[in-house]
Amino acid sequence: MAGPIHYEVYVRKTAPAAWTLLIATENRKQAIEAAEDQLNDRLAVASRVTKETLDPETMEFASVTILTLGAPEPLRKKAVAPAARPACTSPAELYSPHARALIGRVLEDWLRREGVTAFELLHRPDVAERLEAAGIELQHAIQKVAVPESQSTGQDVHALVRHYHKLTEQTIVRLRKAGRDGLFPSLQDRSIADLAHRFSGAPDRAFRMGGVVAGALAGQSGPRARLSTLMDLMDAAPADGPPRALIVVAVEQIVAEMLALRQNLNAVLGPALDQGANLAAIVRMVAPDEMDGLLKLDPRLSLMMPAIDGPAARLGVHLAAGEFPLLAAALARMVTRELTSPRRLRPHDPVGEIDILRLLAMALTASAGRLLTLEEVQTAFVERSKSLVTADFVAAYVAGCQSVLAEAEHLTRLCENVTGGANKRAAARWLGACIGSLRFETEMRQVAPGGPSPSQKLAILARLQRATRTAHLAEHDQAHISKAIGAVGARLEVDAGLVAQIVRAPAPAPQKLAALLKLAAGEAGPLGPSAERARAEAVRLLRAPETRTALSAAPDSVAALRGLMQAAGLAA
Repeated sequence: MAGPIHYEVYVRKTAPAAWTLLIATENRKQAIEAAEDQLNDRLAVASRVTKETLDPETMEFASVTILTLGAPEPLRKKAVAPAARPACTSPAELYSPHARALIGRVLEDWLRREGVTAFELLHRPDVAERLEAAGIELQHAIQKVAVPESQSTGQDVHALVRHYHKLTEQTIVRLRKAGRDGLFPSLQDRSIADLAHRFSGAPDRAFRMGGVVAGALAGQSGPRARLSTLMDLMDAAPADGPPRALIVVAVEQIVAEMLALRQNLNAVLGPALDQGANLAAIVRMVAPDEMDGLLKLDPRLSLMMPAIDGPAARLGVHLAAGEFPLLAAALARMVTRELTSPRRLRPHDPVGEIDILRLLAMALTASAGRLLTLEEVQTAFVERSKSLVTADFVAAYVAGCQSVLAEAEHLTRLCENVTGGANKRAAARWLGACIGSLRFETEMRQVAPGGPSPSQKLAILARLQRATRTAHLAEHDQAHISKAIGAVGARLEVDAGLVAQIVRAPAPAPQKLAALLKLAAGEAGPLGPSAERARAEAVRLLRAPETRTALSAAPDSVAALRGLMQAAGLAA
């Protein structure tokens, strides 16, 4: 069904001018007359009338031209699109962060075998010469760059390959010349602080300092030894000012590229650590204040925190001082990438995996806004929670439980620690299936010699029910699980006749009333039919004259019962 209709009149004052709106009216005749009058009175060289129909579903207008008068609209020349050019046209452009990251990807295998980073490749003549001698490795890397660029821009792939071959040769020649001219002095007979002061103010200071720092790593093998050398350079750097910034920038870029590889990070932090401990150590380095605050709130968390020593501890000191902000942000993003990956944090310890995941969640949430946005943190943990509700993980998580009650408690904790609506619902289904099973009811109602008494079991069910209410499940799931726990508690109470025993017990009325109110309030037993029976008996007991007399004679007991009566829904 068509919506409201109106008419719009557009005019062009001069031939090359654009159309401008003159009037809008719901009268078709008035719109046409206005367009004709503009030409007759020589107020415009052209006029146009359009019919605008509103679509009530999309609330958009459908436009149809019904009249065009006057000079035709002139043809406009299309703008000539600029010719496509290669992404990098000079050796200096290869030193940009984007180009360096691309070099690191296309030469990833070669760089790993050589034990160097893309930054070192661009600042060390000896490394560049080794790449030139590799031949086939360099050819494949150029093709990996040229072919996708040709497909996206339409340039000739062979021309791009020739261009990048020439650009590579120019870069290697530039590095060789810089080495021969002494632009990268050795640190054997001079300090890096002296060089930083000498380079300060030079137009190519970043390039020269990068070559000095990269050259200091020559002969160093292994990520720990290389990181230790870089930390030595930081210790020998000037205290502050532009000279120190020169060294900090170069060191930060090398460390960021080096730690971007998982095997290097594992070697620096310790090969004995699992994935969860590695991530905890990284978060400890990039967010030390937040992590220290959490450890003060709960000292038990320190048991999950791995010890950081050696060059990693020295790096953590500089990160805590805020000297490597880009590295800290890169490491934080690495943590979120690992969290969204399917890799287990602790493959052989599901309980420990949830513990370490909770620690990471609290630390990253506390640091949200400084390193990562809160949305990025939440998205990462929602993705990780998907792996916690799979059948394989849940089976491994409850495999060590000796009883179905222990399984229910474990699954309740799982519900507390997953995030995301769909993941909460999946965890609630696991918990609901456990509590609603015949095995759960049979085990709870079974009387075992030396086992817990019915009153103790009711208290356990009450605690389990309260835990499900704090797990932030969906209202429907929480109500379903709570009702199932209440039904089991009701059958257990009927089997034991606990309420009847309390009523018949030869005890003072305030004492019996307190026991009934604890059941009715969900403290000594789960909410449900058993709580309602206890509440009814408590009301009956309160109405008895002897109870009122006993309460009047003991005002202290009334004050103690007031909170229980309010919790049970009774006026106090």
